[in-house]
Amino acid sequence: MPNTARLTWDEAENRKYEYGVSQGVLYPMKDDGTYDNGEAWNGLTNVTDQPEGADINKMYADGIYYAGIRGAEEYHASIEAYTYPDSFAACDGSASPIEGMYVGQQERKKFGLSWRSEIGNANTDKLGYKIHVAYGLSASPTEKAHDTVNDSPEASPFSWDTEGTPVPMTGYKPTAKLEFDSTKLGAAKMAALENLLYGSTSAAAKLPTPNEILTALQAVSGT
Repeated sequence: MPNTARLTWDEAENRKYEYGVSQGVLYPMKDDGTYDNGEAWNGLTNVTDQPEGADINKMYADGIYYAGIRGAEEYHASIEAYTYPDSFAACDGSASPIEGMYVGQQERKKFGLSWRSEIGNANTDKLGYKIHVAYGLSASPTEKAHDTVNDSPEASPFSWDTEGTPVPMTGYKPTAKLEFDSTKLGAAKMAALENLLYGSTSAAAKLPTPNEILTALQAVSGT
């Protein structure tokens, strides 16, 4: 039967919001297209999703709007941090012939990235959290400022613009971005996901494919 209950608005539990970024993990891509073990990214301060594309190509016939075909969507993101893992240098176009020496303008390795954001509502700011996973990111060169020290010194942040490479997922279009909501998936499935992405006592942190993640989550019973 259809739901005949009258709609209501602004219940405290439904006034949700998302905030913060933490627990960043870098997964450098190897030459064969797979990813190295994950490495904690300390100092991560911002990740901004910036999808592009999906523009509609309008067609007209007989002087009227006939139909529209929407183009493919691309995944872009900006990343900001106060520092980054040593292995990210190769993703930023830097090579190190000897420890402590860096050569710029080199080939840029692709990488995967995961990070966490928090979910709150009007009752609590600790309702749950989301884990975000991005695949096949390539970082573009960005400016790096070096200011003189003054009476109000500030740390110099790093920033990168990135573009993702979609990967296959059975039953869906290829995607470069996944999100996992703890308020919907539940503790058991989130724990299984985190054991994959962050590592466990028996396995190193890794970046599974979307199909591998889905299979692992479907194998977990309950919530």
